[in-house]
Amino acid sequence: MNKVIFLSLTLIMFGRFSYSQNIYDFLRLDGSARAGALGGSFVANNDDADVIFYNPAGIELLQGNPASFSFVKHLMDINLASLSYSTEFEDIGRFGAAIKYINYGNFQEADEFGTRTGEFGANEMAFVVGYANNLDENFYYGANAKFIYSGIADRSSTAMAVDLGLHYAIPDKNWNFGFAVLNIGGQISKYYETSAAEDLPLDVVIGVSKRLENLPLRLSVDFHKLNQERDDFIQRFKAFTVGAEFTLSKVLKLRLGYDNERRSEFKIGSTAGIAGFNAGLGVKISDYQFDYGYSSLGLVGGLHRIGISTSL
Repeated sequence: MNKVIFLSLTLIMFGRFSYSQNIYDFLRLDGSARAGALGGSFVANNDDADVIFYNPAGIELLQGNPASFSFVKHLMDINLASLSYSTEFEDIGRFGAAIKYINYGNFQEADEFGTRTGEFGANEMAFVVGYANNLDENFYYGANAKFIYSGIADRSSTAMAVDLGLHYAIPDKNWNFGFAVLNIGGQISKYYETSAAEDLPLDVVIGVSKRLENLPLRLSVDFHKLNQERDDFIQRFKAFTVGAEFTLSKVLKLRLGYDNERRSEFKIGSTAGIAGFNAGLGVKISDYQFDYGYSSLGLVGGLHRIGISTSL
């Protein structure tokens, strides 16, 4: 009965929530070098500990005790790091834990007359605990609980949120389907107690991945922000991403990705350059997987991601 309730609640969330202005947008950033190289197409993933950030149901398909660390060199002095881990408890289910942290660097502090009075910093982080199990044969569910912190100078804000996810696999055909509702929750404390509460970056995502039978290629497509209000129905699918992972050998993988919304957002004038396009490599050495990913922001610049993963 509890599994039926979970499935019903997840589907209700899909139809209920709408997009609005929010804070803690760092939760949307791809920390994983692999996921970033695939354009963020990761909600249907089934073999990477970082899936906990995209769909908690995906951790149920993991094997052993995978752990992953990633670092992102963002624009200017902005840096992001994440750590994830998953393990199975017999007769209970699979659990996961993760941390995502972002530092925005230092800023000059000044009074109302423009006189510099010092410096201040800004950072945000999220602590995640997840659980996943079987709904039915090849059908999985998962949920995350998140504690979120944001600090700017001497001000801070905290929040609690949950993620709900579903994953359906067709193993003999190499199909995987994912559905997730991310960042359902609200603020515990605000930067200013007299200000109105701000919304979290709610995201409804659905995606599919397919490993081709006659080619060493895995394709994935995700549709993000399905909860966001658009001018018409077709525009609801504007925020889509596409990823392709080529297995070149036992130790080397090539990854390519495309983010449609990012390309439109970073268009300057009549050109977007290569904004929205992503690429990366994965190299397996002994028991360790090393990943690199690059994401173009067009004329604005680009993001560099590195990651290392293994099974503990």
